[in-house]
Order: sequence, then structure tokens, then C-alpha cells
Amino acid sequence: MTDFRHPAGKVILLKPQTMMNKSGLAVASLVRYYRVPLEQVLVIFDDLDLPTGKLRMRPHGGSGGHRGMRSIITQLGSEAFPRLRVGIGRPPGVMDPADYVLQDFSDAEKELMDVTIQEALDVIERFLQDGVDLAMNLSNSGESE
Repeated sequence: MTDFRHPAGKVILLKPQTMMNKSGLAVASLVRYYRVPLEQVLVIFDDLDLPTGKLRMRPHGGSGGHRGMRSIITQLGSEAFPRLRVGIGRPPGVMDPADYVLQDFSDAEKELMDVTIQEALDVIERFLQDGVDLAMNLSNSGESE
């Protein structure tokens, strides 16, 4: 966990050290300890259902089958928090998705993800400054893609 001051206020970054499918334990602990309103929690996660390098932001929603998101939703007792999905694409052929998400990106994918990370930072900045709706406009309109 890291915290810092931002013009929009205090920001806490959390990278759970739990297994991905138990990440809700860490998120819920932080939310409860600091009494963070759920609309100010932004969960950023990889998504197999988006092409590599695409970003999608939502103000709330289900897990979409993502076990980490399922854990967070369960532990928070709510789906009402923003999330930024980062596309990593589908595994080729019949490759096990668990193996796919753990493998390294190819050189071309690394280049694309470097750009995507910068775009995600722009979206996060917009979220911090202006809220989820304007951040969604940026990430979902294609401007960040």
C-alpha cells in the first residue's frame, strides 16, 4: 500500500499481496479501515474479454467471471464501485486462461501495454479530478485507445 497527496485529495494505492481470487480481503480491509465511500474506490484489473490494450471503465457491475472481482464484490457486499478493465485478449486455441494470464507478454504486446498504461493513467487522473462519468467518457470513447 502506498498513499500520496493529489490535487483531488489523498490517494491510496493498494496492490493486494493475496492470491488474486482472495483480493477482496485486502480491498475490503482498506475500505473499512479508511472508511472510503465505494464510489471513490477504483479497481483496476485485467480482462480476457477485451482485446489487448483496450480500456473500459464502468461505475459498477458484476464480476464478468473474474475471480478477483468476484472476491472484491463479495467482501464489499456490493457491486457499486467503479472499475477500470484493461484488455489482455483471449488465450490462443485451447490454452488454459490461468496459464495465459500468468505468461509474459510478447515484445509487440509489451509495446502496446506500455501505451495502454499511459492511457490508463490519463483515465485515472480524470477519475480523480472529475469523477467516474468523465473518466468513462475518456476510456470508453476511444480517445484513450
